[in-house]
Amino acid sequence: MSDPISTIVSQGAIKLNIELPPKAGAAFRAYYDFLEEHGQNVNLTAISGAGEVARLHFLDSIALLNAADFKSKNVIDIGSGAGFPGVPLKIAEPSLELTLLDATGKRISFLAELCSKLSLKTNSIHARAEEAAHLPEMRELYDIAFSRAVARLNMLCELCMPFINVGGLFIAMKSVDSDDELIEAKSAIEILGGEVEDTFDYQIPDTDITHRAILIRKVSNTPEKYPRRFAKIQKTPL
Repeated sequence: MSDPISTIVSQGAIKLNIELPPKAGAAFRAYYDFLEEHGQNVNLTAISGAGEVARLHFLDSIALLNAADFKSKNVIDIGSGAGFPGVPLKIAEPSLELTLLDATGKRISFLAELCSKLSLKTNSIHARAEEAAHLPEMRELYDIAFSRAVARLNMLCELCMPFINVGGLFIAMKSVDSDDELIEAKSAIEILGGEVEDTFDYQIPDTDITHRAILIRKVSNTPEKYPRRFAKIQKTPL
């Protein structure tokens, strides 16, 4: 009897023209089981059921492999939550070096245990993004930063872009109705040392849902005063 998670992810990956490693199906199944068992305890996701999780979490995450080259890149998932998109990307592209960052201790404990169970070598850090971005060992270190957070793009840019090295990429996962956010964030992107390189719209296989990845290239260093305290970011966004 075939496993629904493995089947949906493997067939969806084919439709996305993504080649998964041989043991990816089993890893996604184990991920789903762990999420079902522990997810409610730490309020990780409102999405449940094999089909929904496989499509709206796993396939939505690995679709980013068509937006950028992740091979052997040093990447950080900011506001990781239940591990999306970082952990599915690590399963699908094992060569990337993954750091998971979240401000909630329970979520980081969940992620550390999950990655151990899946035998994934990752770095799980419990910290607020606006504080971690000022640490010398994390600032402008990463080739790619991404976030699936619901904050407005101008706020996300201030929280995420300081982590990226010059030449690196920030990927914001958004809806296709994000044109107004792009316009709103134009000044913030420039101040923080970035420029919009592209927008990548993709349909999640076997759904009518289309999402957008906004690709922002880091072209110069982020001024040292950014990111500001979160209260300041909220009160006076760039």
